[in-house]
Amino acid sequence: MLHLQDYVREIPDFPVQGILFRDITTLIENGEAYHQAIEQLVEKIRELGAIDVIAAPEARGFIFAAPIAFALKLPLIPIRKPGKLPYKTVTFTYELEYGSDSLQMHADTIKPGAKVLLVDDLLATGGTIKACKDLIEKERGKVVGAAFLMQLAGLNGRDKISDIPICTLITYPGA
Repeated sequence: MLHLQDYVREIPDFPVQGILFRDITTLIENGEAYHQAIEQLVEKIRELGAIDVIAAPEARGFIFAAPIAFALKLPLIPIRKPGKLPYKTVTFTYELEYGSDSLQMHADTIKPGAKVLLVDDLLATGGTIKACKDLIEKERGKVVGAAFLMQLAGLNGRDKISDIPICTLITYPGA
């Protein structure tokens, strides 16, 4: 069994001075580590119970959500930035520290009451995953959990989605 944290490269002062960036590309570039991460996430997700669909924000969420959806034989809903989806969309706009941002998904993609699992690479401040949750719920889906490769516990993103169970493989205590 690999120690997945060994496959995450740490890059100091990126994207700005004082930040220690955790780079997952070294993990996904290693076939064995990537495979193990997906298998471990799938195992943890199965413990959550019934799921009807997986949803993920672009772009790094897709890296983990697609193979998880494939392994569980579930549909995958891409959640994207505005203007990226070709059909009628629903939009959710949310506030950031200095401004706002928006996410979209196809209007016909969530059935009322559908049990949705959110998947992303990282839980940091929680803003994006909370916006995904709000978008799903706006369309009358029920978010039953979230799964992440990594969590930066010191940024308190978990607080924004404290009402749902989460699965993570790597937790860093600081930012």
